Amino acid sequence: MSVVQWVTGPVAAVFIVVGFGLLGRAGWQIYKTMRLGQPDPHRAGPIGKRLGTLVKEFLGHTRMLKWGIVGAAHWFVMVGFGALVLTLVEAVGETFDPAFEIPWLGHQAWYGLFVEFIGLTTVLGIGTLIAIRQLNLPGRMGGRRSRFEGSNIRQAYFVESVIFVIGLCIFFIRGFKAANGLLPYPTWAAPISVGLGSILPASLAAVSIVALLKVIVSMVWAIVISRSLTMGVAWHRFLAFFNIYFKREDSGRTALGALRPMMSNGEVLNLEEADPEVDVFGAGKVEDFSWKGWLDFSTCTECGRCQSQCPAWNTAKPLSPKLVILSLRDHAHAKAPYLAAGGGLNSDGDEKLTDEARARLAHENPLALLEAARPLIGGAEAAEGPNGEILGGVIDPEVLWDCTTCGACVEQCPVDIEHVDHIVDMRRYQVMIESEFPSELAGLFKNLENKGNPWGQNQSGRMDWAKDLDFEVPVVEDVIDPDHEYLFWVGCAGAFDDRARRTTRAVAELLHMAAVGFAVLGEGETCTGDPARRSGNEFLFQMMAQETVETINTAFGDRVRKKIVVTCPHCFNTLSNEYPDMGGAYEVVHHTQLLNKLVREKRLVRKKVPTGAALPDHITGDSTAPAAGSAAKDPGTVTYHDPCYLGRHNKVYSPPRELIGATGATLAEMPRNSSRALCCGAGGARMWMEEKIGKRINLERTDEALSTGAETIVTGCPFCRVMLTDGLTARQNADEPQGTDVEVMDVAQLLLAGVKGS
Repeated sequence: MSVVQWVTGPVAAVFIVVGFGLLGRAGWQIYKTMRLGQPDPHRAGPIGKRLGTLVKEFLGHTRMLKWGIVGAAHWFVMVGFGALVLTLVEAVGETFDPAFEIPWLGHQAWYGLFVEFIGLTTVLGIGTLIAIRQLNLPGRMGGRRSRFEGSNIRQAYFVESVIFVIGLCIFFIRGFKAANGLLPYPTWAAPISVGLGSILPASLAAVSIVALLKVIVSMVWAIVISRSLTMGVAWHRFLAFFNIYFKREDSGRTALGALRPMMSNGEVLNLEEADPEVDVFGAGKVEDFSWKGWLDFSTCTECGRCQSQCPAWNTAKPLSPKLVILSLRDHAHAKAPYLAAGGGLNSDGDEKLTDEARARLAHENPLALLEAARPLIGGAEAAEGPNGEILGGVIDPEVLWDCTTCGACVEQCPVDIEHVDHIVDMRRYQVMIESEFPSELAGLFKNLENKGNPWGQNQSGRMDWAKDLDFEVPVVEDVIDPDHEYLFWVGCAGAFDDRARRTTRAVAELLHMAAVGFAVLGEGETCTGDPARRSGNEFLFQMMAQETVETINTAFGDRVRKKIVVTCPHCFNTLSNEYPDMGGAYEVVHHTQLLNKLVREKRLVRKKVPTGAALPDHITGDSTAPAAGSAAKDPGTVTYHDPCYLGRHNKVYSPPRELIGATGATLAEMPRNSSRALCCGAGGARMWMEEKIGKRINLERTDEALSTGAETIVTGCPFCRVMLTDGLTARQNADEPQGTDVEVMDVAQLLLAGVKGS
């Protein structure tokens, strides 16, 4: 060993010990912090399925690759982080001996080529990600248009710089070894390193110095992140594996469709036996979230994909799913010392900590006591601190109620954060414990409880949609007739909203034409409870769901296969995904799925329409434009709006589009479609709440639809139809009218126009 190695070797050893020691301690701190959340025992198994999902998402990068070049670049950086770990071992050895190589492996040509390739792709990958970040900086893109708005850019720069420098160090170490004749690989196995060695000086000291630089940079990274447990842009490298493994659905699906049930102390909460003084009702404090929730908060990479897809954020509203998670993360970690010390309130509202313990904590960690005084939900002046400070809530109420529960955030998150579940849990506490919610929801809850539907209409009007049809719609009196294959779930919108009634009539006519036996419940049908559950009123939802399950089960009698067809995606989602937990196991299909099946079976065939032929009123769409009988004769160009609860929540994308093709229409897709489709703004009970900030979401979506130049806007959801129709009407009645010859209709109406041909 030369003098240089006598210095570089021990220094490298010290950095390794300190770096990995602090990193290990930080990992243990994170584990203890996660345990402060509520228990959630339903995440453990089955191990095989969960491991399969982890391997698939990790190696296949299934979520990241939805963003093309970003996903590909990140894949190489991710692989490099794990695959090049042995180069750190080599670097430590090279600080002592420039000729050091890992026994046996170190002189294998294939290993030399492997490191060369992965090193190159890592440098190119991180360079690509740096360039993409630079092109999308908030200052360059105008703030909110950037998905990095609100992210910690300095931390990202630090992490990216470390990766880039380490990648360069690998090549310079190998280059200097090549210059000294110490590189044990043929040229073909290390072309870059050999080429670099041809222009570098033959210096053994340089090998050890660059190796020390690599060790120092790597360990500085470890030391820095060990001192900042909230640096998600770095910690996600470790935590993402656990977050993906422990995702809600062991099948590997995203946390969409059914909501996570209300949990208390690790068990599903029985509201009939629940005790508000003992049980947890939603999330009123950060410690009310499960440990998986705390893991979610800590795993966030701040990439902003969720934010870029959020309809609220895209229309200048305060809600950003990313900022919600980051706020909860920072609050959770700041409050953790207080909770770990045994802090909290007992059933009488008194502090559990003794005065002595509080004084000690105030001295050791005053921030923890400040955070403990902050309410989870509240405005800028929501509470007063221990010394009279004015403290704001962690989450502003406006942020909480802006969410449409469309699921775009969950769909896009590369580390499987369950944003919607967390937001609804906070809503549950606000509604059921605090009775703090938008005033419009009071009317919704009253209508649901007293009338059985959100509109507050009398049950006697449930069958008005069937008037004047040229066939009789069977109504279940006792038990559904054996000849009736399906129970047609009309839904509240389909029964009471004039526009949705046209869809209901169209579906009924098409089923009748195809000789599909069906019956309806008529006045026996009530709301499934979806708007109550999404707005946080779990008690009302369960009450309505139990009643509805009993009604449906009675109607099906002892039938083994209980088949239901629905026109509303919200009913579809509730009946198929949430009612099984309430004792209702049904085979539920959306009308676009069933109609598409009938078309493929040639039971519904498109007919040509004579020029000038008129159509019945209920076939036409919604528009202030003249009657659109020509839609049946020549469907022209249409654009399809994906309902969130049909598409993202239940992955039904193809059937509606195939039906559009069957009508002979030309489909012009909107820029945001399928899994990236923009919400209409009605979900999460937003249908019954006013938008007071920013641009209306339905106007944003209508503008996008009009930009396609389509003559017809088609959808498969009554809520979407209402929102898009209102948006279109607003644009048609503007000072500079747009879309005056455009109409909105359901896919079923478009199909009926083609099938009837008159």
